[in-house]
Amino acid sequence: MISQSAEYALRAVVCLAEDADSRMSTTRIAAATKVPPGYLSKVLQALARGGLVASVPGRIGGFRLSRSPAEMTVLDVVNAVDPVQRITTCPLGLGAHGARLCALHRRLDEAAVAVERAFGATTIAELVGAPGPIPALCR
Repeated sequence: MISQSAEYALRAVVCLAEDADSRMSTTRIAAATKVPPGYLSKVLQALARGGLVASVPGRIGGFRLSRSPAEMTVLDVVNAVDPVQRITTCPLGLGAHGARLCALHRRLDEAAVAVERAFGATTIAELVGAPGPIPALCR
């Protein structure tokens, strides 16, 4: 459904949201989220470029969220690293289809729209504060 990069980005953002008032090192985030540190560094850079996390340099630096978890959606995070792929033209390049999609590709695009809506309607705060016996990130 989503790429590994998007999954890792969501794990990192949820981890940061669980303690939104502090900074966390890449090493600490990697350990908490079970994401390889090198891969995580690239994901965090993409999140920083997207304005979702800020890097605080220095010995006591690290990463923190750039905005409140209540103001950040799952879609924001996914779009920062690997947006949901929409189908806007025939993937087969069939000229006879023109700007229209066949029934198959129209349905696939409708599914992508539904995913975008669901992700856009879910905040990071909702994930962190969701009731239940299992927290957002199992430690």
